Amino acid sequence: MDILRVSANSSPNSVAGAIASVVRNCGQAEIQAVGAGATNQAVKSIAVARGYLAAVGLDLACFPEFSTVEINGEARTAMRFVCFTLCSGEPDESPCFN
Repeated sequence: MDILRVSANSSPNSVAGAIASVVRNCGQAEIQAVGAGATNQAVKSIAVARGYLAAVGLDLACFPEFSTVEINGEARTAMRFVCFTLCSGEPDESPCFN
C-alpha cells in the first residue's frame, strides 16, 4: 500500500477523499506529514474522511506515530497516521462484514 503524503498546501477535502477511497478499497490508509502545517492539514483531512465514511456506515479510527524520512539527504521527523475502520453492529447491518 502506498503512503499518502500530505503537505501544508494540500486540500483537506481532496486528501479526505483519497483516504476514504483507500480505506474502502484496502481496509487501511497510511498518511505521512512533515512539519506543523502538513500535520495540521493531515488531521483536518482525517476528520473530513471520517464524515465521508460515516455516511456509508464505517467508523474511521487512526493512531499517530513518529517516523524518520530522508529529504534532500537530511533525516527529518515525520508524523505518520494509520487509519482503519472499526466494525460494530450485527453482521447484517455493517459493511465491515460484507
